[in-house]
Amino acid sequence: MDYKSVAGMRRLYESTKNWGKWGKDDEAGALNYITPDKVARAGKLIRSGRHVSCAQNFPVHPGPDNPSPAHHHMTIAGDDCCVPGVPGLQVATDFISIAFHGMKSSHIDALCHVFVDMEMYNGFPASEVKSTGAKHNSIICAKEGIVGRGVLLDIPRLRGVSSILPTEEVTPDELQAAAMAQNVEIGEGDILLVYLGREARRAAQEDHSHEIHIVAGLRPDCATLIHKWGVAVLGSDGVSDPVPANHGVPDWPMPLHMFCLVSMGVHLLDNLSLQALAKACAEEKRWEFFFTVAPLRIEQGTGSPINPIAIF
Repeated sequence: MDYKSVAGMRRLYESTKNWGKWGKDDEAGALNYITPDKVARAGKLIRSGRHVSCAQNFPVHPGPDNPSPAHHHMTIAGDDCCVPGVPGLQVATDFISIAFHGMKSSHIDALCHVFVDMEMYNGFPASEVKSTGAKHNSIICAKEGIVGRGVLLDIPRLRGVSSILPTEEVTPDELQAAAMAQNVEIGEGDILLVYLGREARRAAQEDHSHEIHIVAGLRPDCATLIHKWGVAVLGSDGVSDPVPANHGVPDWPMPLHMFCLVSMGVHLLDNLSLQALAKACAEEKRWEFFFTVAPLRIEQGTGSPINPIAIF
């Protein structure tokens, strides 16, 4: 499939559309693939009880990849812990806030986060995301949580390296080869995680000044495979798209975001921490697990910070 021209990108976008598949008013997109039966079957993957967080720590430290750090400060601390008006009650309390879209916070993108031709998933106009929030396709569609079968594809393991260079995009053939090497099949309703080795690569670098510009990702035509498999949610330890884009096609700066969120209705999990999960998968000798994502119940929100958990 051509992904190196504007016309080719347009064909990819149109060929992966799920608009109307679950009705003209649907706002859940590919989450519809995760049926109660699939959740019940995924629960049977819990055998050892080992569980692994797939989130980075709350990103309070500024840096090139975190120009707008999250806020965390104390409102009552131990040095003055008495609650006014409540004699004898001594507590510690704190405050947090975050602009979670970006390159550092582990978060989920709602289907209202990205537009193509001033439209979002299922044809709702971009103008429906107003200053007060999103009238359609907000993260509230996942208010009950997202649970199901998770699958990790370990691309550095496939290549025999510690991490993927940003200039070396992951191809559809590699996704299929990793699945075959790990003896795992990806099917309708699965939550697909692609490990790129971002943490390992950062740990090996002395200079982090250009960190925001060195994130690996998937080649645009991986969208065809994601659509064919019926993936419900896609995540990685990057942002799925390479940053900066390598394809050089104007007007398609983040194809995976545009194809998944807008065309397919596939929610994205960005900036995950997957190094520990990759290690656990290798030790457990299986790359499938019960997976849970619990977005905050933000009415009209464009996404949410998350702490996804994989359970073996």
